[in-house]
Amino acid sequence: MINYARQNQEDELASSPTADEHIAPAPRVSVQAFCETVETAAAVQAAGEDRRLAKAHLKIQMGGMAAAVEAYRTAPTPNVIVLETEGRGDILAGLDQLAGVCDAGTRVIVIGRINDVTLYRELVRRGVSDYVIAPVAPLDMVRSICGLFSVPEAKAVGRIIAIVGAKGGVGASTIAHNVAWAIARDLALDSVVADLDLAFGTAGLDYNQDPPQGIADAVFSPDRVDTAFVDRLLSKCTDHLSLLAAPATLDRVYDFGTEAFDSIFDTLRTTMPCIVLDVPHQWSGWTKRALVGADDILIVAAPDLANLRNTKNLYDMLKASRPNDRPPLYCLNQVGVPKRPEINVSEFAKAIESDPIVSIPFEPQIFGSAANNGQMIAEISANHRTAEMFLNIAQRLTGRAEAKKPRGSFLSPLLGKLRAK
Repeated sequence: MINYARQNQEDELASSPTADEHIAPAPRVSVQAFCETVETAAAVQAAGEDRRLAKAHLKIQMGGMAAAVEAYRTAPTPNVIVLETEGRGDILAGLDQLAGVCDAGTRVIVIGRINDVTLYRELVRRGVSDYVIAPVAPLDMVRSICGLFSVPEAKAVGRIIAIVGAKGGVGASTIAHNVAWAIARDLALDSVVADLDLAFGTAGLDYNQDPPQGIADAVFSPDRVDTAFVDRLLSKCTDHLSLLAAPATLDRVYDFGTEAFDSIFDTLRTTMPCIVLDVPHQWSGWTKRALVGADDILIVAAPDLANLRNTKNLYDMLKASRPNDRPPLYCLNQVGVPKRPEINVSEFAKAIESDPIVSIPFEPQIFGSAANNGQMIAEISANHRTAEMFLNIAQRLTGRAEAKKPRGSFLSPLLGKLRAK
């Protein structure tokens, strides 16, 4: 009999996925689907275009169970087989035939129209990995295929948050670093900042760190990248925040292929609950891949025409490329520069067809002091309105509504004054 790994709980038959559910990406596997209906074939095809199945090789054929049995009489089976079938008898009889031609280790997902616990138990007994009730949506297939490779007892896969500027100089890196600080300090979530601007990155300066190693050592040695190697490259900023710093030197040219950062991101996912990517303002294969592959995206823009155009382009492209994810978020920064004509927030929102999550005012004094001292805004003034905005962004990006701030006693204000003296 076929050796299948995953067995779902019976109550999953009635469950349905949500668009913002966190689903771990599938590894490099081969998936072959045998469909009965055009509608199911279209849903599977759409699932194959989802970012979480970007590494999987998907092939779709018509003919259902009978076509699968015939195909594997003379060909090896893939990692995953998706089978659509119509009736109870067809499913069980077909699976018995498939077992005779299937390779050990192949996993099977069955799409059927009978919602019956007895049938489900029989499918599990025969080694079926998952049973999905038709009609299926693309996200149903994404969830089912990716779920085959999730280990239940393992830690949750890290969530990647990508922050990018719509234009150079809008302060996207500053916001990325302060948001990561809020995630680590106020939400008590272990996080890492990956500075992807290898030539001109500022994360080391902003966190007052000068590590001897960083992300360049990993990207130029992809064969060495594993959990232990990446851990050695991390620089500790706080109890919950680490930094994967950029060298910020020009002694070499940083030209990368599309998949240059894949192994780094995959390794970070296994060890860190939250990964914040500081994505430089440039357009290349790897920057697009990093944005499309992230779980959540924040676009940082200033209130002028060029930023409006670029934000619109980025927003529309990312929304179209990620149909099963929530749309990107965006914020306005440097709002209210004296004597500078600006596009007001309502006009900006109307063009993007979405409201900014926050509008950060232009405050050169506090931002300049923080940058020159290697500090975060919350370190200079914990109660400043901008620090509250960064916390708001952190909550929206992580989906955590409540901040986990340390509890203090009624003597805390007095003790704080005494320490200051």
